[in-house]
Amino acid sequence: MKRVTRYFLEGLLVLLPLVATIYVIYAVFRKIDSIYEFTIPGMGFLLTIVTITVVGFISSNFIARKLVNTMDKMFAQLPFVKMIYMSVKDLIVAFVDDKKSFNKPVLVTLSPALNIQALGFVTRHSLEHLGIADKVAVYLPLSYSFAGHVIVVPKDQVVPLAADSGEVMAFIVSGGIATH
Repeated sequence: MKRVTRYFLEGLLVLLPLVATIYVIYAVFRKIDSIYEFTIPGMGFLLTIVTITVVGFISSNFIARKLVNTMDKMFAQLPFVKMIYMSVKDLIVAFVDDKKSFNKPVLVTLSPALNIQALGFVTRHSLEHLGIADKVAVYLPLSYSFAGHVIVVPKDQVVPLAADSGEVMAFIVSGGIATH
């Protein structure tokens, strides 16, 4: 019976991540395809990828860049819209812009007396604009989520890590079990 249980658990270990990944990809394709109401599976997803790429190409043009900046300024003046638009834009910029925000992994001491530490990413080296001196902003992602907390800690409680930021993020998001 132990052997059958072990085989079952090993099968679960192989199939569950595979099936979950395939299901999520399938659900994304179906959702995007349903927006366009195409009968050919994947055509809506392909159209979305092409549209995003074309918009990126066009917006890299100097004239289009001015239009995008004008749109940014316009949205930044609308109270509720500003909160949504700027939050989403800042999050996207943090992951895909040339100046990625999550590229400085650190080990931060949360409780020096108990030597409790957490892995995170320095997002601001200076908080002078908030009237806070000698402190940094550290983003602590939550495991199994894309949410997280921003904490403000003294600079001397932050130790830069000589590790790849992608590996550190995967380690944190996986709850500390990711190995690569």
